[in-house]
Amino acid sequence: MSDSNQLSILLCEDDPNLGRLLSDYLKAKGFETIWAKDGVEGLKEFHRNAFDFIILDVMMPRKDGYQVAEEIRRENKHLPILFLTARSTQEDTLEGFKVGADDYMTKPFSMEELLVRIQAILRRSAALPDGEENVGEISIASFQFDYNTQMLRRKDGGEQRLTTKENELLFLLCKHRNNLLERTYALKSIWGDPNYFNGRSMDVYIAKLRRHLKPDEGIQILNVHGKGFKMIVPE
Repeated sequence: MSDSNQLSILLCEDDPNLGRLLSDYLKAKGFETIWAKDGVEGLKEFHRNAFDFIILDVMMPRKDGYQVAEEIRRENKHLPILFLTARSTQEDTLEGFKVGADDYMTKPFSMEELLVRIQAILRRSAALPDGEENVGEISIASFQFDYNTQMLRRKDGGEQRLTTKENELLFLLCKHRNNLLERTYALKSIWGDPNYFNGRSMDVYIAKLRRHLKPDEGIQILNVHGKGFKMIVPE
């Protein structure tokens, strides 16, 4: 990671006018910004430099944004990724979240909104839970959950590294174990905005957590219709 006073952004955008405009704006706001003009060039820059944040246009020549995100996620599960797209269909948005997006913006958008989204994602990806400087390990039946290292371990062996959103969501479920975790509260805490697309993204991460916890049949994450989720953990 670069110096905290000048975070580094990789911008992948094939539109020369928008790419130049975004690059100049981000630099003016204090971000060290490298602009790649297609997906292949973007991946080369990703391997060449250390970045704190990635902005990917979905429709790019040679490799599209989804392909670039998939390759980045194979090497780095936690680096924040924001997609830009001219299309706003539900299928496109869900595809972005499935390949690991932290957020999704539809063109046209304001530069001010982009900056707010970047700052919100960076706060979420770097922050410990409110009031907790060192959460330590949390016991979940036959699992041991280490929030600080984002690891979920079976007490009898085996481990799973969690993505940032899986980590934050599991922490909230643990705080509310055997009680209701309200859907809106979880969305505001982790995604910052309880809109429809973020809600669908959260459903994807709930499904991933269910798979991670499946080896222990005593643990259940239940949908409470219209309200939220309840993680049932045997005492």
